Amino acid sequence: MFGRKKEAPSAQDVVDQQAAEAAARGTVTGKGAPTPKRSAQVAARKRPLVPEDRKASKAAERAAVADQRLKMRQAMDSGDEKFLPLRDKGPQKRFARDYVDARFSLGEYLMFGALLFVIISLLVPASSAQMIYVLGGFWIMFLAVFVDVFILSRKLKKRLGEKFGEVERGTVWYGSMRSLQFRRLRLPKPQVNRGQFPA
Repeated sequence: MFGRKKEAPSAQDVVDQQAAEAAARGTVTGKGAPTPKRSAQVAARKRPLVPEDRKASKAAERAAVADQRLKMRQAMDSGDEKFLPLRDKGPQKRFARDYVDARFSLGEYLMFGALLFVIISLLVPASSAQMIYVLGGFWIMFLAVFVDVFILSRKLKKRLGEKFGEVERGTVWYGSMRSLQFRRLRLPKPQVNRGQFPA
């Protein structure tokens, strides 16, 4: 009942045992290399504030900027997300682009209608009765485009909500503004055919 307690192993015994186990495993305890001097560490971190060859540095910087622009231009053609501008990045923006590009939008031809109106207004005298019909036609076209964009924005918001849950701010506006651009002049370029709506 009151027998002698078993002696606990000393600290030296524990260290010796761990060293023997490490040697058996073939591992080295500690860092395995000497600590470098502070002066060597500081020298390794030192970089000149101004490069020695400034001309070569500027040329390299210009080449890097030109390369970045080229990649961005190629991304505008191919739709590569990696190099697109920030305003066009993201899965929701891509979905909005594909959805708008897949449908026929009246807004595509708004600029052509406005140009035609300007030309006709120069040819037809302002005091003539025909000018009322020209002006009325332009306002009817403008109203039709407004209704088309409103319908598009409602449908796009619904589809984005179904697919992504929460609609990112500005995505519906992004798609609506894209629908007012002529299809061939849109950037990034359309990646889907008409009628090929995204899933």
